Amino acid sequence: MILNPNATCGVAKSSSAKQDFATTVNLIMKRFIFSLLAVLVISNSESGRLQSAEIDSKLNQQRLEFKKETEESVRLEYLLYLPEGYATGKKNWPLLLFLHGAGERGNDLTRVAFHGPPMLVSAAPRAGKNESDEDRAKRMESTELLRKNFIIISPQCPAGSWWRADELSALLDDIEATHRVDKARIYLSGLSMGGYGSWELGLTHPERFAAVAPICGGGNSIVPLLNRYEPARAKAMQSLPIWAFHGGKDSTVVVNESERMIELLKRLGNKTPKLTIYPNAGHDSWTETYNNPEFYRWLLAQKRE
Repeated sequence: MILNPNATCGVAKSSSAKQDFATTVNLIMKRFIFSLLAVLVISNSESGRLQSAEIDSKLNQQRLEFKKETEESVRLEYLLYLPEGYATGKKNWPLLLFLHGAGERGNDLTRVAFHGPPMLVSAAPRAGKNESDEDRAKRMESTELLRKNFIIISPQCPAGSWWRADELSALLDDIEATHRVDKARIYLSGLSMGGYGSWELGLTHPERFAAVAPICGGGNSIVPLLNRYEPARAKAMQSLPIWAFHGGKDSTVVVNESERMIELLKRLGNKTPKLTIYPNAGHDSWTETYNNPEFYRWLLAQKRE
């Protein structure tokens, strides 16, 4: 059989063309896939992560940035007490922000008035256990001082949550904008979990308070330490009047929690922080504090310049 060389050559050319076409398509697909992967690596819009595909030669790590817009709303229920004479006058009034303890969290505002200032200004303030005539007289005088001198804001922390400085600051902003508040005389106090909240909020925003009085609480030492790097905040912290209270026999929040915060503030330049320790008191060091009229006289004597 004689083969036609032209026919052979035609088959060879056809096969070669197909191979070249397949190679070209394969190369294009590889480049497309590589480009697509590069885009996914450089920008992942769902996760909000932006990153470089290359590793920094000096760091031996990739440089990454996470970016994602979020919307967060603040919702706090609270009790509001307006002092006698507020409705008939035009003067600005001192404000006391009270933070309750962990046991009063939830969505029942009556629990907020179980202790402290909101209890004392209620229609029927509760007498203390085994209250003496002297103690009763002090409690009644404290009630009078509160009723005649302070706007009292008592928010309720939601169940399972913790006091957050940003939320409380937003609440204060709203109260200041809608009520006649003396902005130079805003006071902060709280008990137990509210004592921790008072340290946190008071040292995060020392510039907005005339005095802070945490009771049987403790604080995060990193907050005042970081204030050193912000001159205005450091100055406000150093001049902030602080009076802490604690029970010497407190086994729930040990007294060292208050002691270490007072010592830290002294080291950071605050020359006047005070700590009162009730030697025989357990966790309840708030009843004796809030029922003492001298406590409210001390608050009223403090004014933010």
